[in-house]
Amino acid sequence: MSLSIIEDQCYKGIDYTGVVFPKCEYERCTFINCIFANADLSELNFMECEFRNCNLSMAKIRNTAFKTVKFIDSKLLGLHFGNCNTFLFNLSFEGCLMNLVSFYKLKMKSTQFKKCNLEEADFTETDLSGSSFDDCDLTGTIFDHTNLEKADFRMASNYSIDPELNRLKMAKFSITGIPGLLGKYQIEIW
Repeated sequence: MSLSIIEDQCYKGIDYTGVVFPKCEYERCTFINCIFANADLSELNFMECEFRNCNLSMAKIRNTAFKTVKFIDSKLLGLHFGNCNTFLFNLSFEGCLMNLVSFYKLKMKSTQFKKCNLEEADFTETDLSGSSFDDCDLTGTIFDHTNLEKADFRMASNYSIDPELNRLKMAKFSITGIPGLLGKYQIEIW
């Protein structure tokens, strides 16, 4: 069964709490100031869509397709992107609150994270090669067997990355970020 297609629509200020979200394929749609907290967005397709100032916290996104989707100034607490449809999976984030988000085992090459709070996010076994974390707070974020080759952490803060457990070839770090790479050794850096 194919989903009906909705194209080039703008949805503003809609609260989908407790409302059944229409099962469709959304192409080039914009969602502004919408509330999807705890909503069931499973099995939907979002292609070239943008979410601005939206709250998607704890939404169910089982087998949801996000194909070139932008999240801007949105709240995405506790989302499990690892449950999504991974075909053409492509996201970017700017100014988002993303605490406790999971990207377990996803391929997210060259993903842009800009001015995001990613406290206690989980990137276990994720491919983040070529990604950038510009002005992001990574307090408590998990990097375990993560591909971080060519990733850019120069403007990120509060990360703790074990070089023995992650791939870091040609990754970029600032001199002030060195403690985040050597923390497990309990050495003092002056």
